[in-house]
Amino acid sequence: MSLVEPVPGDPAAVAELGGERALVVADFHAGVEQALRADGVSIDSRAGERRDRLLALVARTDAERVVFLGDLMHAIGDPGGAERGEIEVLLERLADRGVAATLVKGNHDGAIESWADLDVTDGAGVRLGDVGFAHGHTWPAPEVLDGEVVCVGHEHPAVRLEDEVGGSRAERVWLRGSLAPEAFADREGAVRPGAELVVFPAFNDLVGKTWVNVPGQEFLAPFLPAGLADGQAYLLDGTRLGRYRDV
Repeated sequence: MSLVEPVPGDPAAVAELGGERALVVADFHAGVEQALRADGVSIDSRAGERRDRLLALVARTDAERVVFLGDLMHAIGDPGGAERGEIEVLLERLADRGVAATLVKGNHDGAIESWADLDVTDGAGVRLGDVGFAHGHTWPAPEVLDGEVVCVGHEHPAVRLEDEVGGSRAERVWLRGSLAPEAFADREGAVRPGAELVVFPAFNDLVGKTWVNVPGQEFLAPFLPAGLADGQAYLLDGTRLGRYRDV
């Protein structure tokens, strides 16, 4: 069994971190509704729904820690009151349950370490046990690449699926495959032989997506797609779609 296993039906995974069990989610994007309203999209806040969903997952998985895989915030600069309040209440609820929180800093997270009560790494990431974590907007640190499994977010991967009559739908997906050493040949450090790369779906379904099976769509991370050897796509329910480029 892999050190990182998705929670069936949810955009979250459980990671075994050398004696500690963590719930891992990417791209929470607290307060995204405020940004959407500024762009003319009328939408009520889903802050309570996001919080309840995350806390339910913590209880369901018996997690001792939550690892936010970047972009806990949405506002790139200083967050507005609603966004900051959403994050502060969420962290308070986790602390009330005795659950620690770690943020692998993403490109949206600004100076969150100056006011939020959680452990914050820099953007290059961190390794906890044998699992490396990085947001994905920049090159991972050498210690991250030395993990047995490397987890990244940032991409919000999704596929477009078509039916027999020409209808289509969008589905968030996991991408998993071997971590290709040649993609990091010019970087400091080395990829652990046999390491696996896991690209997380976005926890927040209101954010934009990288369409991994649409021609002309480009990845956002500097090491993708080259760093994902023979990447396979999986729906949130665990359905294996095969090579993501062939879906």
